[in-house]
Amino acid sequence: MQCAEDHQTVLVVVQPVGIVPEDQFFKIYKRIASVSQVIIRESQRLLIRYRHHYLPENNEWGDFQTHRKVVGLISITTCATSKEWPQTAERFHGQKEVYSATLYDSRLLVFGLSGEITEQQRTDVAFYPSFEECSDVEKRVEDFVESIYIVLESKRLDRATDKSGDKIPLLCVPFEKKDFVGLDTDSRHYKKRCQGRMRKHVGDLCLQAGMLQDALVHYHMAVELLRGVNDFLWLGAALEGLCSASVIFHYPGGTAGKMMGRKQSISQPLDAGKRHRAGALTTNGISADTSTEIGRAKNCLSPEDIIEKYKEAISYYGKYKNAGVIELEACVKAVRVLAIQKRAREASDFLQNAVYINLGQLSEEEKIQRYSILSELYELIGFHRKSAFFKRVAAMQCVAPTIPEPGWRACYKLLLETLPGYSLSLDPKDFSKGTHRGWAAVQMRLLHELVYASRRMGNPALSVRHLSFLLQTMLDFLSDQEKKEVTQSLENYTSKCPGGMEIITLPDGLKLPPVPFTKLPIVRSVKLLNLPVSLRPHKVKGLLGQNISNASPFIYSPIIMHNRGEERCKKIDFQWVQGDVCEVQLMVYNPMPYELRVENMGLLTSGVEFESLPAALSLPAESGLYPVTLVGVPRTAGNITVNGYHTSVFGVTSDCLLDGLPGVKTSGCLVEVIPALPRLQLQTSLPRSAYTPHPMSKEELSTSVSVQLFNGETQQLTITLENIGSEDIETLELTSKIVSTKEKVFGEFLSWELDEALSHLPLKPGQSVTLTVNIKVKLDFSGQENLLQDLNDDGISVTGLPISSPLRQVLKPRAETKPVGSESSKAEYSHIKTLEAVLNFKYSGGAGKVESYYRELSLGVHVDVEPSVFFTRVSTLPATSTRHCHLLLDIFNPTEHELTVRAKNNQDLVLHASECQRMAIQVDKFDFESLPQPDQESVRFSNPKQLEEERQHAQGCQINSKLGICWSIPSLRRCGEASVEGVLNQLVLEHLQLAPLQWDVLVNKKPCDCDVIADCKVGDAVSLEVKLTNRSKNSVGPLALNVVPYQDYQNGVQNYDLEDGVTFIGSNTFYIDTVKPNESTVCEGALLFLYTGDFYLNIKFQDDSAGRELPLAWFTLPSVHIRALDTPPQAGA
Repeated sequence: MQCAEDHQTVLVVVQPVGIVPEDQFFKIYKRIASVSQVIIRESQRLLIRYRHHYLPENNEWGDFQTHRKVVGLISITTCATSKEWPQTAERFHGQKEVYSATLYDSRLLVFGLSGEITEQQRTDVAFYPSFEECSDVEKRVEDFVESIYIVLESKRLDRATDKSGDKIPLLCVPFEKKDFVGLDTDSRHYKKRCQGRMRKHVGDLCLQAGMLQDALVHYHMAVELLRGVNDFLWLGAALEGLCSASVIFHYPGGTAGKMMGRKQSISQPLDAGKRHRAGALTTNGISADTSTEIGRAKNCLSPEDIIEKYKEAISYYGKYKNAGVIELEACVKAVRVLAIQKRAREASDFLQNAVYINLGQLSEEEKIQRYSILSELYELIGFHRKSAFFKRVAAMQCVAPTIPEPGWRACYKLLLETLPGYSLSLDPKDFSKGTHRGWAAVQMRLLHELVYASRRMGNPALSVRHLSFLLQTMLDFLSDQEKKEVTQSLENYTSKCPGGMEIITLPDGLKLPPVPFTKLPIVRSVKLLNLPVSLRPHKVKGLLGQNISNASPFIYSPIIMHNRGEERCKKIDFQWVQGDVCEVQLMVYNPMPYELRVENMGLLTSGVEFESLPAALSLPAESGLYPVTLVGVPRTAGNITVNGYHTSVFGVTSDCLLDGLPGVKTSGCLVEVIPALPRLQLQTSLPRSAYTPHPMSKEELSTSVSVQLFNGETQQLTITLENIGSEDIETLELTSKIVSTKEKVFGEFLSWELDEALSHLPLKPGQSVTLTVNIKVKLDFSGQENLLQDLNDDGISVTGLPISSPLRQVLKPRAETKPVGSESSKAEYSHIKTLEAVLNFKYSGGAGKVESYYRELSLGVHVDVEPSVFFTRVSTLPATSTRHCHLLLDIFNPTEHELTVRAKNNQDLVLHASECQRMAIQVDKFDFESLPQPDQESVRFSNPKQLEEERQHAQGCQINSKLGICWSIPSLRRCGEASVEGVLNQLVLEHLQLAPLQWDVLVNKKPCDCDVIADCKVGDAVSLEVKLTNRSKNSVGPLALNVVPYQDYQNGVQNYDLEDGVTFIGSNTFYIDTVKPNESTVCEGALLFLYTGDFYLNIKFQDDSAGRELPLAWFTLPSVHIRALDTPPQAGA
C-alpha cells in the first residue's frame, strides 16, 4: 500500500524478458532498487519507486496521479548465443509497447552474451557476460534515471508554460472517457475543468521533480479552479496532492513506518526529520528553520489541516464507486500521518471507513492483501487486538473454500503473527506467573486454528505442540467436556507422533519452545526423603580433620559460610548413599474430571550420575493432594541436585523443572551423596514383634522380637547377619541398651560373645554369620507382707532344717478371708512386667569407611516377664556354728502350675499353684570385707546413697551365687534362677556377715563346733584352747573371758550349780592381750569332770572388757558340748 511520500517518486518497472532464473532476477532487482534516489546537477534529486509487477490497467490512472504512471522500464534477460538476440530484442520491444503511452525511457540488461553484438554502442541496451560480472549495473541505472528526469523536466516545463489562449486538453480517468463524449468544449465550465485538472497535473510533475514550493502553488490553484466547477474526483486528487506535499515538508523522514520507510533524503541532514517535525507542530504550522522556507510554508498545510483535507478528499472520492482503490489508499496515507502524530483514535476512524469501502470483485489474493494491510495499520496505531483480528481474517482468507489449492502454510504463518495481539505467546513460561492476560475464549479458538492449520500442513509435531500448549495454559478455562475432547485429540495425534521436549524450528527461523505439562498432574510440594533409619550413614565423631575444609587452613572460615549463597538451592542436612535407592516425595493432585494416567514419572537430577527408576501412577478424578514417591539410585558420590521431574501424559513427554514452578514448596533440593557403604540384614530365631520401645519410633528399628519368659529364665536368641549389599563389611560392633523399664534388673539382661562373629570379617556380599545373644531376665523376686497378713509361722511348713517338725502343713485359705489365689491378690502377683532393650549393630566397610562413615542396625527385644516365685519374707536363724547361718525364705508360687524350688545342698521344695512355703538354707557366713572396694576417684564423684546401693548389690550377688536357688515348672519344661538380691535387708545382711573376729575353741586339741560333741573320761584333765584371729582393720584387746559350765535338762531348765561336778585346773578366766590386724592369739586352760553327763561351756566376756565398743556379733563364740563318760570312748562312737 502507498504512503504520502510516494507522490514525489517516479515509477520504474523491472521485469524479466524470456526465461530468467528467479534467484538471479531478484539479485539484480535488489541492486537496481538500491538506486532509490539520484542527485541531478547537484541541486535536484529524483526519487524512484521500483516494481517488478504492475498491472497495465493501473497505468491508465497515470494522468490522474502521475506517480501511478510507469515512466521507466528496465528489462532483464539472458541470451546464450547471438542467434537468440533478434528474438530477445523483439520481446523487449513488445514489452515496451505495453507501457508505451506513458514510458519516458527504457533499458535492457542482457546477461550471458558475448561477441560482436556486444560491441554495438546502444544507450538502451547493456551487455554483461554473466550475472556475477556486472559491476556497473548501479551506474547504468543512475544514467537511466537522469534521462527520465530530463524527460520529466521537459514535460513539466511544457505543461507549466501553456498560455491561456492555447487549448488545454482534458485529462480524465478511464471511467470518465465515455461520459465526456459530445460535451461542449468551448464552454467556460469545460475550460475551467481543463485548467484545474492541468494545474493539478503540473503540481504532480513539480512534486516529482523535487520542486515542492511550485507544487504547493499549483495544487492550491487547482483546488480553487476545481472547487468552482464541482469536479469532485479531481478536486479530491488536488487536495490529496496538497496533503502529500505538506506531509513531505513536515515529515522528511517519511510516514511509511519502520518496515516500509525509505531512507532519508541525502540532501537533508540526518536530523532534518526531527527539526522539521518540531517546527511543523507549532501553532501556525510554519517551520522556523530557515528564511528560505518561509515562502514555501505559506502554502503548506499545518499538521491538523492535513488531516482535514484528507477527510475532505476521501469524502469526494466516496462519491465515485469506481474510485474505491483511490479512496482506500487515501485512507491508508492519512492513517500513516496520524500514526506519526500519535492520534490513534482518529486514525481508527479512517481505518473503519476503509473497511467498508467497496472495491468490487477482488481476487482472493487482493482480499488477503487488503486485510493484511489493515492489520499492519492497526498495529501501527497501537490497536494490537484489532490488528490481530484482521490478520486472522487474512489467514482464514488464505484457505477460503473458493481457492482450489488452499495456502495452509500462509494461513499458519499469518495466524502466528496474530498471537501477540491476543496476548498470546508460544512460550508456556509467560503463563506461569501472575494473572491470565487476554481473552481466554479467543485465545483457545486461535490455538485450535493453529492446531488444525499445522495438521493440514502435514506437520503432526506442530499440532501436538500447539495442542499441548492449549491444554497446559488454558486448562483453567476449559470445561469438563472440552478437557475430554482436547485430551482425546492429543492422544490421537501422539499415537502417530509422540510429543517431546525438543525445540521445534519453523522454516522462517521461529523457534517453538517445549511445553512441559506442569499441570498434569499439578505438583504442590517436593520433599527429599531421608534414607530409612537402618540405612542412614553416620559420621565417626572426634576424628581430627574430618570436617576441615581442604580449601582453608582454618577450622572455621566465614568465607565458607558465604559460599552457601551461591548454591542453587538449600542444602539438606542428611546424606544419601551411593548405590542405595533414594526417595523424593511429591504431593500431587489431578485437576482433570476423569482418571489421569501418568505412564512414566521420574526424577531430573544433576551433579552426580543418577539412575532414575520411573513410576507409573493413576490419579483419580479431581483428587485431593496425593503423595507420590519417585525413586532412583545415585551411581557416584558428590552433591546431587533434584532439578525437577519428568512425566509422560497423553503421549507427551515433559521435563518439569522446579525453577519454573513458583507454587511448589520445597525444603531444599541439594543433598550430599557419600561413597558406598555395605548393607546388613538380620534374621532372628525368635518371632518378630509389633512392639516398639517407648522412646523410639518404628522407623528406628529394623526389626523387633518378642518373647515371654518367667522371672529368672534364660532364653537364647540366635541372630543371623547377612551382607546383602555390594561392599564388604569390615567392622562390626554390638552394644545394647535397656529402654523404657521401671523395673530393676539384676545381672546382665543381654549378653553375647562377639569374637566368633568378628573372626569371619571381612564379610563378603552374600555371606552371613550367626551370633548368639542370651536373654536373661532377673527382676525383683520380693513379695509383699500383706500376702501373709492372715498367716503365722505355724501355718508355714519349713523344710531344710534338721530340727523341723515332721508334719508339713500346707497353706490353706481361711473361710472368712479372701483366698490367696483370688482375683485381687492374683492381680498383684500375676502382673506381667515388661523389659525392653535395643541391640545396636554398628558396621562399616568399602569406600564409605574410608570417609569415616558407618551404619547402624537396631534390633528391639521385647520381653514379657511373668512372675515365677516370690520371696515374701526373709529372716535368719543362728546355726550351731558361728561360721554358719540358716536363711529362712518364705516362697510363694504365683503361677498356675506346680513349681519346684531347689537350692545348693538342699532338698527340693514342691509348691502348688498359689502355695506358700518356708525354705531353710544353711549357708556359710560371708566375708564381705574381701569384696573389691571402689577406688578413691569413684568415691569422690559418687553420692553416699549410690555407694551404699552398689555395696549392697555386690553383697547380694555374692550371697546369691552361694545359694544357687533354682526353680522349674515340670509341666511347661521351663526352668530358671531365683535371686534374693532384692529381698535382703540390712539386718539379714548383718546376720549373714562373717564377724571380723574369728573364735576357735579346741577341746583336747579338737575343734568344737557344728554340734560336735567332745567326749572325755571322768577324772581326766580336759584341755581347753580359745584362739582369736583378728581380720578387722584395727587392733583388738586386751580382752577377758569367763568360762561358765552348765547342764541343760532340755525342758527349759539350766543348772549352773556345778561346783561338785566340774572343777577348773587353774583359773576359769582367760586373758587376751592386744591382737593386731591379721594376727592371732591363743589362750589355754584345763578343767576336770567329776561324774558322767552332758556338760555345756558358756564362754562370756567380762563386762569391764575394753572391747565393749565393738559390735556384739563380733564376740559370738561357738557353743561347747562335752560328754563325760566312765569308760574311754569307743572309736567312731
